[in-house]
Amino acid sequence: MTAPAAPTTASRPAPAAGPPAAPPSPARARGARRAGRTLHAGPLAYAILVVAVLFSAFPFYWTIVAASRSNADLAKVPPALLPGPHLMRNFEAVLEEADIGKALLNSLLVSGSITLGTVLCCTLAGFAFAKLRFRGRGALLAITVGTMMIPPQLGVIPLFMLIAELGWVNQLQSVILPGLVSAFGVFFMRQYLVQSLPDELIEAARVDGASTARIFWSIVVPIARPGMAVLGLLTFMAAWNDFFWPVVALSSSEPTVQVALRQLGGGYVHDQSVIMAGTLLGTLPVLVVFGLLGRQIVGGIMQGAVKG
Repeated sequence: MTAPAAPTTASRPAPAAGPPAAPPSPARARGARRAGRTLHAGPLAYAILVVAVLFSAFPFYWTIVAASRSNADLAKVPPALLPGPHLMRNFEAVLEEADIGKALLNSLLVSGSITLGTVLCCTLAGFAFAKLRFRGRGALLAITVGTMMIPPQLGVIPLFMLIAELGWVNQLQSVILPGLVSAFGVFFMRQYLVQSLPDELIEAARVDGASTARIFWSIVVPIARPGMAVLGLLTFMAAWNDFFWPVVALSSSEPTVQVALRQLGGGYVHDQSVIMAGTLLGTLPVLVVFGLLGRQIVGGIMQGAVKG
């Protein structure tokens, strides 16, 4: 008797193979290889940067050369391109022709006061326009920005009449007080805080019972520090280089640097070397301020360029 045969299972048909995957395009493959690779500047990029640096630094270098030469050396053709031995003598001539020491002190006082006032007031106003809700906010911001389109020369006569009524002519407060707030600074800080200050931080501080003043000093100021540094440098440079209003409101007895520089190199033939020596003295404080705030400025630019 034979054993029954084991039942055979029917074999399942093999799944049909799909169409073969298309190979990635050459452009996509190159993009995938470049995604994880650090980009390096080529020789052309370095050449362009070197040329840009030379063009940017040459005016300052020429100021040093002209300040260290005599007026006769500057009149030669071709002119000298290397510093000369007359720098200290030209500095002495600057101190004799103008009270440049007092002018530097006045400019530091005026520019420093305007910078501190502008940074503080514009940060407060920018925070209010960016994060606080109040009636008429949009209209007030539009009016503030609209004042930037008015030429400042139109307000010179009424402003001078006002300071004359107050008895401030030839006094430093006549130059400081009109520049304590700027429409550009308010708009700049408002735009910076809109992008950099999350609403969740303010809401969390409100829940914890913090007042508006505490929120400003403890939350807004640390976040806005890079933007405040940029605004501070721009304001300091504008106040330091301002000539039009100081020459109207101040006299030669209370000059700023720009007012004092016009007294240099007088005579039938202007002594360009002495003028350049005074210009060099007036430029050094701006370079010091830039050196102190340079890291904050670069940090503010990078923070605005990289988001997320």
